Amino acid sequence: MTDQEVDILAVGAGPANLALAIGIEESGVRELAENTLLLEQYPDVKWQRNLLLPWARSQVSFLKDLVTLHNPRSRFTFLNFLHEQGRLDEFVNLGTFNPFRWELSNYQQWVADSLEHVGIRYGARVERIEPRRAADSTVVGWTVTLSDGGTIRCRDLVIGAGRDPHVPDVFRELPADRLIHSTRYCTRIAQVPADRPLRTVVVGGAQSAAEMFMALHQDLPLSRPTLLVRSVGLQNYQTSKFVNELFFPSFVDDFFDSAPEIRAEILHEMHLTNYAGLAEPFLDELYSMLYQQKMLGKQRSAVRAMTEIISARVDGDDVVLELRDRRSGKVEPLRCDLVLLGTGYEPRMPALVRDLAGRLGLADITVNRRYRVDLDDSAWGAVYLQGVNERTHGISDSLISVLAHRSQDILADLLDRRAASVATSVAWSA
Repeated sequence: MTDQEVDILAVGAGPANLALAIGIEESGVRELAENTLLLEQYPDVKWQRNLLLPWARSQVSFLKDLVTLHNPRSRFTFLNFLHEQGRLDEFVNLGTFNPFRWELSNYQQWVADSLEHVGIRYGARVERIEPRRAADSTVVGWTVTLSDGGTIRCRDLVIGAGRDPHVPDVFRELPADRLIHSTRYCTRIAQVPADRPLRTVVVGGAQSAAEMFMALHQDLPLSRPTLLVRSVGLQNYQTSKFVNELFFPSFVDDFFDSAPEIRAEILHEMHLTNYAGLAEPFLDELYSMLYQQKMLGKQRSAVRAMTEIISARVDGDDVVLELRDRRSGKVEPLRCDLVLLGTGYEPRMPALVRDLAGRLGLADITVNRRYRVDLDDSAWGAVYLQGVNERTHGISDSLISVLAHRSQDILADLLDRRAASVATSVAWSA
């Protein structure tokens, strides 16, 4: 157990907080950088850790890395990573803006290793966060308790640990060894015997579900995968260049300044730009695989569209899913051995944030334009939220598209608040 005190503490060493670390590192305020610490619960940095499939690609241009759109001259760009690794020529020769996912993951670990002043502490899982208050109840900072019992105190806190996995209620009674969420795929599938002819069912119509469905053909070579989709069929992302302008960092201002009902309408209309869809090249690859199976008479796997799951239970050695065909209304059972969920993430705030809100006495969690949670104006300590503000900052908030600029928004707020604190102290001393 250890006790430590820093100025800025960031929970999670994923893309959001790494982008902020770059901003702080390059701010020129060395004292601030040396008093900033990132916490990572795992022993290393990995992007989408449990879907690092060797053939999976990013759906976003490499130019939307952690820093380029704000500072293309930075030493932390993806292109400089390739250059330092001696891989730039080969990558250019690929002729793509969409790197393999593992390559972006390696880039993020390289960024973490390249930080000179900002610190990262691995194997540090956060159990709870509590506000520290002055005698007048003003929030002056935060105490973070880790799973090993150690504590870290800070003035300002940044939470960028992502949302919680969504497990639909219908599956909640299934045993843990029969259910795998996409956030646990690589870890869990490695524990499943590969020499058994398992009946596997994947649930979901988005990229993560389809990637697990495809991966099962290699990871469990004797399995017979079925993909269950509620919609009329697998669909590609909306990738119109006109619509993609709504992912520009400059659009965040327009979205934030809109009325709540307008924001809700925009989010609804942009749903297929990020959710319930697949990248078009991957859709073609998936369809081609099924086509070859059908034409060669080796039908191993299937996609069942317009299918709802109305119950899930264990019967002997089988998991039984009761399926309803949305066209006919017919209900029939499907017996299987393993269920995999590509059901995404909870739309509400993460449990860690909700618990903190309860400790602060907040009925609702709202953030300002610079991602700072709205507290009493007299609060000395602040908490910032990254990647969970779609409702106020737009659909790009959970993606890497705006990371470079969002980190600058948070950094500017951190610096402005410190400047204001110094000015107040000077005024009082005068």
